[in-house]
Amino acid sequence: MKKLFLPLVALAFWTMNVQAAENQTYQLSTHILDISLGKPAAGVNVVLSKLDKNSLDWQEIDSGVTDKNGRIADFLPEGSNNNGTYKLTFKTYDYFKSQDLESIYPYVDVVFKINGDTHYHIPITMSANGYATYRGN
Repeated sequence: MKKLFLPLVALAFWTMNVQAAENQTYQLSTHILDISLGKPAAGVNVVLSKLDKNSLDWQEIDSGVTDKNGRIADFLPEGSNNNGTYKLTFKTYDYFKSQDLESIYPYVDVVFKINGDTHYHIPITMSANGYATYRGN
């Protein structure tokens, strides 16, 4: 019985941690649509930085890679004061190079402000020679 107790306790704690992570909500998400192919851009590295109000320097605070749907859904956990000026850097060079395309944009910086606790979805649509951004939902 003692041999079974410790593994059961460990399993219970692991299950609680997994459920807590699944229930976490985030204030910021992004995605990339490759309009030349008409599909999501998977495998693109994206860096999230925040502008330091005092030094006016960008501080990298998170990073991720777009999933098969071209999305990253888990930037900036909700429940914190996330007000400020942010920058998403989409590192597009390798993505287009993998398609044997020469892009004039080795990366795309999108700067925006967060004010309040609503959700911000900041996507881009792009091809090797152009991009656009907007606030989605």
